[in-house]
Amino acid sequence: MLRQKAKAIFEAGLARMEPSRLVEDIALPSPPGSGRLLVFGAGKAAAHLAASLEDHLDGRDYTGRVLVKHGHGAALTRLRVEEGGHPLPDAAGLDATARLRDDLTSTNADDRVVFLLTGGASALLVAPAHGLSLEDKVSITGLLLRSGATIQELNAVRKHLSAVKGGRLLEQLLPARVLTLVVSDVIGNDLSSIGSGPMTADPSTFEEAAAILDRYHVSDEAPERVMQHLREGARGAIPETPKPGAASLENVEHIILGSNRDLVEAARAAASAHGFTVEIFAEDLVGSVHERARAFAKALRACQKRPEPVALIAGGELTLEVTGSGLGGRSQEFALVTARELQGVAGITVLAAGSDGTDGPTDAAGAFADGDTWARGREGGLEPDEYLANNDAYSFFDALGALLKTGPTGTNVNDLMIGLTSGS
Repeated sequence: MLRQKAKAIFEAGLARMEPSRLVEDIALPSPPGSGRLLVFGAGKAAAHLAASLEDHLDGRDYTGRVLVKHGHGAALTRLRVEEGGHPLPDAAGLDATARLRDDLTSTNADDRVVFLLTGGASALLVAPAHGLSLEDKVSITGLLLRSGATIQELNAVRKHLSAVKGGRLLEQLLPARVLTLVVSDVIGNDLSSIGSGPMTADPSTFEEAAAILDRYHVSDEAPERVMQHLREGARGAIPETPKPGAASLENVEHIILGSNRDLVEAARAAASAHGFTVEIFAEDLVGSVHERARAFAKALRACQKRPEPVALIAGGELTLEVTGSGLGGRSQEFALVTARELQGVAGITVLAAGSDGTDGPTDAAGAFADGDTWARGREGGLEPDEYLANNDAYSFFDALGALLKTGPTGTNVNDLMIGLTSGS
């Protein structure tokens, strides 16, 4: 029963982030004179957002294309859908980005551009800076993803290895005016970090990017061309990304359509409607998966002592240092850590899941855990500690039938953690 309620609360959160609801009140631009209306986009939820936008553009003349993760497309009327790799970029994304950039070469001052930006655009918009290759980008992205670097740190590096990130794509749209519609997957909604900020100023520097690689001890493993590029940028031999106040940034407006806080609020309302007393463990939750999962489990144990049923809710984006060779993601690992911490506690359920429907490089959004999960694994011949040590939460929960598989959800606003107690 608690598992079904946790799933219903998660689904209510997703319904609040439905693209049609996000764009219904947006005033779209009308080009003057002979100007064109162009629609472009990138990110895991860009195609679903584009489909809803097309409903509002019915009867108007427009063209464009959007770039999404493989398998996250949607049926569009006039816009073209391109697919690419995520979380690691691939050749398909490289080619699709080149086509998108070609579309931008003839813009003029009367053109109006609507750019749809959602989480995942950092990997999908692939245009290595001069002298770098796709392989260089794949290598450095993989190293940083496994290192435990934050999304802001990862994107600071990406922006200084790219011809489109960190405001550089906006420069290529000039002199057209741009409206950027954003579904945020970054805690705090920092525009320079969402999708690596292709349409906004970049406060980070080449020097800071190089320091990040040193901080996470990946400089020695990074391709030499990457390190050389960052060194040359740090000494001024390569132009920096556009900074706040740059003239190229005057022609753009950003509207944030939805974020993780909206997801948490929708989950709170749904949990209350299901009869739970709601406690918000944290909004904008960041930090280590393991540390935060232990704290969440401790708080949930305290909630279980209360006589009324309680929903403990958190939203955010945690970081996971990957040292094993297993399959999983931060939400599934969060659930497995809580399973260990909640062993033997009756009347309690946890669901940790990603709002985009894909947690890490898996087909699962997340996983369910309860006080019996750890024991059920051992009874089935599984050693939970070994799966946890190998970052193989997917295989563990798959064997128990405890994965949540939603398929692509059409949104991407970080993760949601739901803990429910039955009350006494």
